[in-house]
Amino acid sequence: MPRKTTSSTSICSTIILTRRDLNDLPGLPRNAAGPTFAEPWQAQAFALTLALHERGVFTWPEWAAALSAEIARAQAAGDPDLGDTYYDHWLGALEKLVAAKNVVPDADLRRRQDAWEKAARETRHGDPILLPAEERARARG
Repeated sequence: MPRKTTSSTSICSTIILTRRDLNDLPGLPRNAAGPTFAEPWQAQAFALTLALHERGVFTWPEWAAALSAEIARAQAAGDPDLGDTYYDHWLGALEKLVAAKNVVPDADLRRRQDAWEKAARETRHGDPILLPAEERARARG
């Protein structure tokens, strides 16, 4: 069976963040080439954040403040801040900021969450979790 592919545009050698932008992000795991990711979901959360920023959903100072606040909350709750939870905080900040901006209405968000939970329950361990076609179509708008 042929594997499904998704079209994408290469951004190789395209600057998506300036060094100043990177410096505004506390604790961002990075090397000389830029941000680093231990798992694919971390890169996806990073890319989603950039896409929402580029679409004007939030400003970069808003994002940096949201991430800083999320990290501060985690530290106050006892996170030892060893770097391994950075993208957990990134995702938490993104979820809170998107909710505060009402990017996805609560009813739609609950429906999507329920659909994912149902799909996860019905998926055999080790298989990819797939939403039903009608839910995928609804999510695309």
